[in-house]
Amino acid sequence: MGQPMASRLLQAGYALQVWNRTQSKTRPCQELGAQVGLTPGAAVQGADLVITMLEAGPVVERVLSEALAQLRPGTLVIDMSSTRQSEALALHGWLAGHGIGFVDAPVSGGVLGAESGKLAIMAGASEENFERAKPVLAVLGNPTLVGPPGSGQLAKLCNQLIVGGTLHLVAEALLLAQAGGANPAAVRQALRGGFAESKILEVHGQRMLDRNFMPGGQVKSQSKDMDNILAAARAAALQLPQAALITEVYHRLLDTDPHADQSAALLDLERSNPGFRLGTGKDSKP
Repeated sequence: MGQPMASRLLQAGYALQVWNRTQSKTRPCQELGAQVGLTPGAAVQGADLVITMLEAGPVVERVLSEALAQLRPGTLVIDMSSTRQSEALALHGWLAGHGIGFVDAPVSGGVLGAESGKLAIMAGASEENFERAKPVLAVLGNPTLVGPPGSGQLAKLCNQLIVGGTLHLVAEALLLAQAGGANPAAVRQALRGGFAESKILEVHGQRMLDRNFMPGGQVKSQSKDMDNILAAARAAALQLPQAALITEVYHRLLDTDPHADQSAALLDLERSNPGFRLGTGKDSKP
């Protein structure tokens, strides 16, 4: 995700310094004019805005801790990773203590959205910091201020809850269609444009029919997000029974297909229904 996002910023004319723990991954950005920092501190030196796009909250904290000495008071940090709401709030408080602004701005839209500049960007920030970040975020997609710091991560968890639930319902619908004697591909097409239409039905429904489980998103990422959803629910003293059931499915898939696309929800469903399989094609998965 980070590489196509950085590429769009470079193409928009922003001066950019980049860092990745695997330096070879910075080469496409370097070819577009980015400077490469050998350490997080070198990458943020002199920067007015710092964007992080990393695996999880603890990684964000570790990288920013390494860079802290080079972050100037008044710098604005925009974390576009998907983390826990509590981690975003802790990061906001820690940075504020050093005079550094913070926006948590996770995204939805995948690699294709990053490449096309059409990411949905959910921002948690003060109005002042959001307005400061907005021109840069608008290069990457459609930024929306959803509340104070921490709210961006909460909105992303709401997104992932809907995604996780819909993935499972699409898998169940297509398998039910086939088991009942209908053509599942034709059923999917018939549902398009009606109330059941969704990006999940469009993209992942086709993936399931093709039995294409090569990653876009990955099971391990969705599983992390589901755990974070339940953590946010506990913090709000809220019971989310469907989220708990979906989380159990992704925990099972972590043992069998951790690097497969999230549409591997179909595989777990088929294991629960011996003798039933969607289509006749060979599975394509990592």
